[in-house]
Amino acid sequence: MNLLLFALLLLTSCSKDDDPTPTTPDTPMYFPANTSSEWETTPVSELGWNQNAIQPLKDFLAQKRTKSFMILVNGRIVMEEYFNGHTANADWEWNSAGKTLVSATTGIAQQEGLLNINNKASNYLGIEWTSMPLEKENLITVRNLLTMTSGIDDTKKLVVKSNLTYVADAGTRWAYGNVFQKLTDIVTQASNKDFETYFNEKLKNKIGMNGYWNFGTIYTIYYSNTRSMARFGLLALNKGKWNNEQIINEAYFNESINSSQNINPSYGYLWWLNGKSKYMVPGAQTVFQGYLVPNAPTDMYAAMGAKDQRIYVVPSKKLVIVRMGEASDPNNPNFAVSGFDNELWTKINAVIN
Repeated sequence: MNLLLFALLLLTSCSKDDDPTPTTPDTPMYFPANTSSEWETTPVSELGWNQNAIQPLKDFLAQKRTKSFMILVNGRIVMEEYFNGHTANADWEWNSAGKTLVSATTGIAQQEGLLNINNKASNYLGIEWTSMPLEKENLITVRNLLTMTSGIDDTKKLVVKSNLTYVADAGTRWAYGNVFQKLTDIVTQASNKDFETYFNEKLKNKIGMNGYWNFGTIYTIYYSNTRSMARFGLLALNKGKWNNEQIINEAYFNESINSSQNINPSYGYLWWLNGKSKYMVPGAQTVFQGYLVPNAPTDMYAAMGAKDQRIYVVPSKKLVIVRMGEASDPNNPNFAVSGFDNELWTKINAVIN
């Protein structure tokens, strides 16, 4: 009996020594320090991935005019690659992937009691902020701006009052357009601080991002280095939590990454969602059947911007994947989702599965 007990104790101690390493989904999440360039890594060899598929992935990325590419597992860097003269310290445009930063900042303003997304947008922007009939303008809530369902004409890129004309009642039509930019004005009015100041205080500085906003006459674009994009992806993977601080209210964040309406169920609060029954794309009213990115995990949610700027977040695999660069197809820059996503996920799957 003593020998049996000893054997059991030995097995128990061995199992403790063999506890899951940082490569397993059960490992505690890692967050890089805000004040240091250090970032823990996990070797590909420890993940059981197909190392022979890594070079074909890199070749594909280089051919598709990629500037940078990162993969995090449990917050640790597994791959970090730079192409075509780009460097770790260089900033690059997020394009519409930066809409998710606006979504997050709007949510923070709501949790601080500065606004309510169910309120009329005119509560913050003033009456007659559009050129719509007043009874139609009054239908538009902050939430409609978050979900691309304002009913405002989406064909005019410049967000000025004369272009904000009526097409449909708010909530009855999904159309991808630039009017979401009014959310930055709403946060400014609600917080009594300019948007970038509020964003820096409440989000950027809290997770150690670099970067800056460019508020242009047509596009509002964020620029940062690749690791900063990955930091935001890591925050998103953890449903708005960074280390022990819940920066974005979890309930709001969960709303952000779930279908926000039935017209285009593959869209949340400025986030794109995989695994839904149908989807729409910018610039058209066509409804496509099937998943947004068939080759990607069904639980993936993504920040997507023109020229294939991407943050893919996959909770089931504890994955964050970042791609920055020029448009993969120079003849088709795309505003958001493109065939590039499916091609890229074919290469990623060859590595991780």
